[in-house]
Amino acid sequence: MNVRARIGRPRIFEPLGIRDFALLWTGMTVSLLGDGIYFVAIAWQVYDLSNAPTALSVVGVAWTLPNVLLLLVGGVLSDRFDRRRLMIVSDVVRALAIGTIGVLSVAGHLELWHLLVLVAFYGAGEALFAPAFQAIVPELVPQEHLVQANSLDMLMRPLAAQLTGPAVGGILVAGLGAGTAFLVDAGTFVVSALCLIAMRPRPLPARAELGVRTALSDLAEGFRFVRAHAWLWRTLVAAGVSLLFFYGPVEVLLPYVIRNDLGGSSRDFGIALAAVGVGSVLGAIYMGRRGLPRRQLTVMYLAWAVAIGLIAVFGIAGALWQIVLASVIRGVGVTVGLVLWMTLIHTRVPRELLGRVSAFDWMMSLSLIPISFALTGPIAEAIGARETLVAAGVLGSAVIGVLLLAPGMRESERDVVTPAAAAYDPPRDRADAAAQD
Repeated sequence: MNVRARIGRPRIFEPLGIRDFALLWTGMTVSLLGDGIYFVAIAWQVYDLSNAPTALSVVGVAWTLPNVLLLLVGGVLSDRFDRRRLMIVSDVVRALAIGTIGVLSVAGHLELWHLLVLVAFYGAGEALFAPAFQAIVPELVPQEHLVQANSLDMLMRPLAAQLTGPAVGGILVAGLGAGTAFLVDAGTFVVSALCLIAMRPRPLPARAELGVRTALSDLAEGFRFVRAHAWLWRTLVAAGVSLLFFYGPVEVLLPYVIRNDLGGSSRDFGIALAAVGVGSVLGAIYMGRRGLPRRQLTVMYLAWAVAIGLIAVFGIAGALWQIVLASVIRGVGVTVGLVLWMTLIHTRVPRELLGRVSAFDWMMSLSLIPISFALTGPIAEAIGARETLVAAGVLGSAVIGVLLLAPGMRESERDVVTPAAAAYDPPRDRADAAAQD
């Protein structure tokens, strides 16, 4: 063993030796940088138009509802068509939507209803991208490098979307305005699309013509697989319920508290988001070096319970540094859990079902986010923004703990040991075997 290996060569970067994965990773990183800019720009833009939590709640619903409703469609399409092309279409749609917001904002003509319409198109574009991206990674990376690929993914997401992106977004919004920040975000999707175009086409095997009946049959097949594996459906329920408590309060009330209670600026909000990125980077590096723990589900649930519980700190914080510290720890917990979850999906789900199962994953995880946005504004106005954050953190963490201790979880933990893909017997194969008999 050479000296570099003994001191710990960064294995997390090994998948970048694969050309198409490196292109996918580059495009993803640039577009995630834009996502980080977007999170700051959209919050400050909405509060400039209407300084009330309810306004940002409504925009959040308009953004996430089309995403949730179209995710299953995106999952079916990603198991039938070239996933690379679907991601290109998604990038183009999102670039046009965000670019239009930027042009209207710079021109001084942006109104709240414009945002509602355009962020809906943005959310629809995300619904095409997410299942296709998750399903294409195992096509590009050998199984023995999937932990490193997922850790690298989880390294760059926070580094770009939660660390660098928000920092740049805070500076752009403070110095040049939200409109310019939106235009820069739109440009990142163009870069992502160009990287995807440079990848080699990877058409899927030809299947029956896609119609409504066929699509429903495909969805039913994916649903049966999810229902048959307790570790899978239990975690989807846990993710959906936890994000109900997590997403709206953080996205709507954290910028409100920083802006109105602590007297902070868009730069301060960017710093708070960037702190999550710091923690996520640390979590991704740790997982890339450590590998999978023996009790994957238990570690995953505990990491997420801690991360959600720290939202309560946002409600009692009296200074920005307290929010920053809690955000760093929260980033570690979220990323450790996500690396474990993505690796479970990639190694336990058959390739031919991966797009649909990923769509169910995204849909179940995000299904309650529009409700979270819808409830956050009215609840905060009724009991206070800080009180809402404290309640969300305590209740969300408690829900994850209850689900971890629920009857049958130990059986689910044992179920993870055997790859589900190895035992999968798709309906069409059973029909073929019956025909041969």
